[in-house]
Amino acid sequence: MMRKKKRSSSVSVDGGPASLDVPKSKKRKSTGMPNKATVSDQVPDSVFVHMLQESGVILRLGNMSNEIAVDQVVFQKRLQQHLRKDSRYPSIIQEFISGFETHIEDPEKLRNCLLPCVPRSAGDGDASSNSFQESLVRLLLGVEMLQTMVINTLFEKLPEFMFEGVGEDGLNIPRVIINQLKWLDRVVDFKDLANKLMQLVSVAPIEIQRDIITSLPEILEDSQHGDMARELNALLQENTQLTVPILDALSSLNISTALLAEVRGAVMSTVSAVQLEDLPIVVKFILHSISASDANEVVSDLRKKLELEQCVLFSMLQASQSSGKNKKSTAVPSCSNKDSVALVLEVIKSAVRFQKTISEAWLKAIENVAELEDHKVVDVLVLLILHSTNANQSRRGAERVLKAKVRAGVIQESLLNKTFKGYAQVMRGYFPSILALAQGLLRSPDCCVVPFGGHMYKQAFTAFDSYCQQEVVGSLVTHVCSGVSGEVDVALELLCELVSQKPTEMSQYAVFVKGILDYMENLNPQQIRRLFHLLSSLAFGHDKHGSHIQDDMHIVIRKQLSSAVPKYKRIGIIGAVMMVGSMGARRSKADSQEGALPKETHRQVTTLLELVRSCSEGSAEAAALYYDELANLLQTCKLDPLVQVWIGKSVLEDFQEDFVVDLGPEIAGLFPFPASVMYNLDEDESQGGIAVNLLPLMSQNVLHRPDNRVSAIQRNGRHVSPLCLSSFFRLLRLCEEEQHHGDLEEIDALLGCPLILTDMEVVERVESLSKAEREFFCSLLFYTINWFREVVNAFCKQTDPEMKMKVVTRLQNITYLQALLETCLAASPGYTPPLANFDCESAEVLFPTSSTASAKKGKKEPTRKKRKASASKNSSADSTQLEEATEVDESLQDHPEKEKEKEVKVGVSLSLYWPFFRELDIEVMNVLQCGLLSRSILDTELHSKVREEVQLGPSELVFLLEDMCRKLDFSLTAAPAKKAPFLKVKADKTVGFSHLRQKSSKDVATYCIQLLPTLCTHLENCHNHFQTFLSEKQGVVDALGVDVKEQQLMSSAYQLLLQVLHTTFSWSGFSQPEQRVLLKSALKVLASRLKEEGTDQTLEQLIRQSFEYLLNFRSTVPSLNTALCLTRLLTVLSHYGTSNHSFYREHTASLARHFLCQEWVTVGGAKERGNKHNDALHNLLSIYLDHADDVLKAVEEIAGEGIPELMNAAKDASSRSWPTLSRQTFLVYYKVMMTKLEKSVRKLPSGKQTDSREVQSEKLLTWNLAVRDFHILINLVKVFDSRLVLNVCLKYGRLFLESFLKLGMPLLDYSFKKHKEDVQSLLKTFQLSTRQLHHMCGHSKIQQDTALTNHVPALKKSLEQFVYRVKAMLTLNQCQEAFWLGNLKNRDLKGEEILSQRSQESEEEDEESSQLPEGQNEEEESDAEVKENGHHDEEEETDSEESN
Repeated sequence: MMRKKKRSSSVSVDGGPASLDVPKSKKRKSTGMPNKATVSDQVPDSVFVHMLQESGVILRLGNMSNEIAVDQVVFQKRLQQHLRKDSRYPSIIQEFISGFETHIEDPEKLRNCLLPCVPRSAGDGDASSNSFQESLVRLLLGVEMLQTMVINTLFEKLPEFMFEGVGEDGLNIPRVIINQLKWLDRVVDFKDLANKLMQLVSVAPIEIQRDIITSLPEILEDSQHGDMARELNALLQENTQLTVPILDALSSLNISTALLAEVRGAVMSTVSAVQLEDLPIVVKFILHSISASDANEVVSDLRKKLELEQCVLFSMLQASQSSGKNKKSTAVPSCSNKDSVALVLEVIKSAVRFQKTISEAWLKAIENVAELEDHKVVDVLVLLILHSTNANQSRRGAERVLKAKVRAGVIQESLLNKTFKGYAQVMRGYFPSILALAQGLLRSPDCCVVPFGGHMYKQAFTAFDSYCQQEVVGSLVTHVCSGVSGEVDVALELLCELVSQKPTEMSQYAVFVKGILDYMENLNPQQIRRLFHLLSSLAFGHDKHGSHIQDDMHIVIRKQLSSAVPKYKRIGIIGAVMMVGSMGARRSKADSQEGALPKETHRQVTTLLELVRSCSEGSAEAAALYYDELANLLQTCKLDPLVQVWIGKSVLEDFQEDFVVDLGPEIAGLFPFPASVMYNLDEDESQGGIAVNLLPLMSQNVLHRPDNRVSAIQRNGRHVSPLCLSSFFRLLRLCEEEQHHGDLEEIDALLGCPLILTDMEVVERVESLSKAEREFFCSLLFYTINWFREVVNAFCKQTDPEMKMKVVTRLQNITYLQALLETCLAASPGYTPPLANFDCESAEVLFPTSSTASAKKGKKEPTRKKRKASASKNSSADSTQLEEATEVDESLQDHPEKEKEKEVKVGVSLSLYWPFFRELDIEVMNVLQCGLLSRSILDTELHSKVREEVQLGPSELVFLLEDMCRKLDFSLTAAPAKKAPFLKVKADKTVGFSHLRQKSSKDVATYCIQLLPTLCTHLENCHNHFQTFLSEKQGVVDALGVDVKEQQLMSSAYQLLLQVLHTTFSWSGFSQPEQRVLLKSALKVLASRLKEEGTDQTLEQLIRQSFEYLLNFRSTVPSLNTALCLTRLLTVLSHYGTSNHSFYREHTASLARHFLCQEWVTVGGAKERGNKHNDALHNLLSIYLDHADDVLKAVEEIAGEGIPELMNAAKDASSRSWPTLSRQTFLVYYKVMMTKLEKSVRKLPSGKQTDSREVQSEKLLTWNLAVRDFHILINLVKVFDSRLVLNVCLKYGRLFLESFLKLGMPLLDYSFKKHKEDVQSLLKTFQLSTRQLHHMCGHSKIQQDTALTNHVPALKKSLEQFVYRVKAMLTLNQCQEAFWLGNLKNRDLKGEEILSQRSQESEEEDEESSQLPEGQNEEEESDAEVKENGHHDEEEETDSEESN
């Protein structure tokens, strides 16, 4: 049934010749009686129509598609056969085309010809009905004899529809016509087709142009791609509107590498002018057309031309125009197709992810940017892209480059701000990388990059959504809980800034910050202070958003205060006082009624203060800490007037009652020493005056506590201890300053009032006192000095001349008492002073018990321990004095009787004990500005009786400068590392800097610049002093009648002044653009000392004038350490200059050489020596060689002239031309010369085959000089054969050899034929050095010195590589027959044969390879290595024969 139905439905009644040629199986399908509609829809008969019908295609009218009755290939074959067999061939072809042209004149018929045909019978299940059918035009184009004419017809027809656009039926006729030309099996005349297409492009509208250009790769054959690429390249230069289609076409064309590079260059030139929406396509084409060889150049050029800032301006303009229309859509961050910047970054991301060469090229391009202004936003974005890729190499490379750029100061916070401001939505996609980079920078041991990491955190918190904000806060909390001191400080500082700038947003994450309370054990007091300030600001802020953590904070504070453990009680006191600062802060009128503190808040504040006071009364340390913390709060926080009044109402009365007594005729009581009223500056008020009751108070404490530990006496319900004296006075002073606006008239009597002490003659018999009496007296001195230090802190800012005189007098009292204390401490080994800084554990203070004991023995331990305790390596002149004292002791070791006389006088350096002194405020340095102060003392009749004069002496100057150096080293000098050590060091380096840490480094630097005129005056005074001294003594430093102590003090002051200037100008903040004004103001001060300040000068002029001013001090420098300070200061100044580099280098090198060629003698007449002298010499020689014009010649001068003079001189003598070079300092010279020699050859350019003969000759000359210097230094080991010299030689000898293999041998490869004699000479000299290195290896094994033998394996490996590298060089130059193996015996440093090797000579002679078998012992290994070195002799000899 089904078969019959199918057969009957497929019968066709169409007649005509076409039915005769159809096979039988096909005939049934194509026959049948058509209905009327079918007949009427057919096109009238013509040659064109007739031929198509015969071939199997029936044309239809109207909306009906043309029908095809046969397979497409069969149709094309039949049509071609009919045309060929026709009697009118070939004219029939023209008739056919004419019929085609006539047919398509009707747009409907043209449309039908361009649309796909349909099978004649769609339901018959044959092949033609189940496959896609091409359009009639497409079928005709497949007939080769018709193709060209059909194409011409189509191109003639196409202009009619160029400007019509898309029709009602959705068809774009020009686009459909172009599509007919794609993917043709064969193009008969492809050149003509290409020409027609380009002609059409020149006249067509832009839409048609784009369609044609994008279709070119599918139309043209491969052989045409090159020519078409050139035409498209030319078109690209003319019309930027066609950029995208042209690049799309070029990406698909198969063109040569050279042509691709040419096209890419043309495209690159259009990057800056291309349309914004086209930019991603342009960048994609450029990146995808890169080869490995030109990646660096192309990416670097692209980076220069890619100006994303313009894109952002355009985007912001569009956003501002459409902000009113699409408010909701702008709230959602997205990377749509319209976001051109996001698309460009996606293109770059795709390229770097899948092409390693491109990622490396981007890194290289960013790395090569050297100037600040050359860095752009795209650099930061690309670094984020590289970091976000999965490749570890790209991630590490991005981190490395970013750190290097930030460290160099060329990527700064301003660029980061610009990136976040303009590209926040784009950067949101890279938030994980931003967070990871910020974490890495914040954890970096390099403090230069840490602030940048913090800025990344702040910008991410400000610019991103709540999820990112939460992640930022969580990461910062993790940093705080890490326990790494520097990391904790920066993270807490960032959290505090975020709370102050974004209080509402931060209050949402208060719970996260509160979690830090569980990790307070790892925080130091300053960090605890910041933490509670942070939490208090959140909990008690004016907006009350974080009030939900108030109860938790109160619970924690009460818990800590009630603890019996001092550490936790200290946390409770600090936290409670910081809470008072936030709760009792002064309100503005907008925050509360009339700006007054609410009664309930005032009650909470007073209750909390009462609680802290009651909890701290049982311990003197806790009470003193409470006073100090409250004083700091008054100094740093503006408290409400009611709170201030409450705090200050009882302070004055309590202090007077506890520590001040009225002077009477006698002092009653039992004391360990006779009581005496001392240091009264108000002589006219000696009767009826007041005094500080120190000795009686201490005596009462000792009576209560026989073990001499500090305790407190209960007085009227309060506990009184001398430990609280200074802290309580500081609180009293600050209360008075707040209440009276800086006027201290109410308490000015305490500046000049005396103390009840004992006669200081006790010091002369301190050795005869008992241990308890000695320690009591030492404590009395500590309390007295600390009282005077706090008094100086209080009154140093007063302007009254009489007050200034008293302050200077108190400084004189301090320096005198410190001298006495040094003597007493030397006689009291094991003594622990009373605490003076209470915001640290007593265990954190370094107790110098062992150092004091060893100081009497004249050993060097105090120097080493002093270095650990001091804030910086060069920070204290006390260390200089200690070093000198130690050297004096060393010189007296041969004379025990003299040593006993000197023992008491030497004393102990107080730099070991400075944590036990009260901190001086930085404002105390104002005293340096005091000149000669005088006053007239009146008699009872008001007549002038005597005139009293006071001025700063050398001791007071040194005292102030030492303290200033410590402060600057702590605040301005960058710490080298902040990582926690493996073994926790007990000493806390921050002890004694609590007040200073409240000031920023910029504040400290600004204060120093204000003091610069005064410092310069003191520096000039020191210069004049030594100039006068040298002229009077005719240049003899150790002449008779010299005041040794005064000279030492003036020398220390000279050094400290230069050190202060060096630390100030070394501040890293000066490298920041925003601090350039500050730097310029500092330089103006120095420049004005040279000549009067004129018109506004440039920075370069100021630097040069400052440099010349400081050069004038070179003639009076009293010691090598002072010379080093001056040289370093000049070096720092020269680094700020951007021009005149040769001037600075020349003068710095000349100055360093001048100091090295000067004989340095102490005031006592002995030559300077010791570790500090050697360190200074090492640094000074390094500076000289770094700034010398030719390092190699400078090394040769020292090694070729100075050292031979030393070898010929007496045992204790020095070199004549280099007086600082002696047998004691030879190691210093040797190490520096080897280091700088190796460093200089590492910078030599490698030899290239393209080098000219002159360039090769110049490079060979340089290497000849370097090898000659190396040979001289290596041979010195024969004379100076100490293990330290050998160690230096083995280490740097290997490094020099490796540099020669890497950089020198390629030069020899290409220079051998042209400069055979020079190469031969160089190798022969170098062979002598390698032989000596081999002898050192043998010597090291014989000595069995581990420190030396550690260098042997690596050195022997390099020696072996050198042998085969020479062989490779000979092979490259067709001289391989000149290489043969020989034997060289193992010898020691003196050149004598090592006997243990002789028994193996017979075995070694048969070997022809230097490869060692596994079982060979050490001796055989040495011998084999000798054989390798033996090759060199034979090689050079053979080379010599060839050259002849």
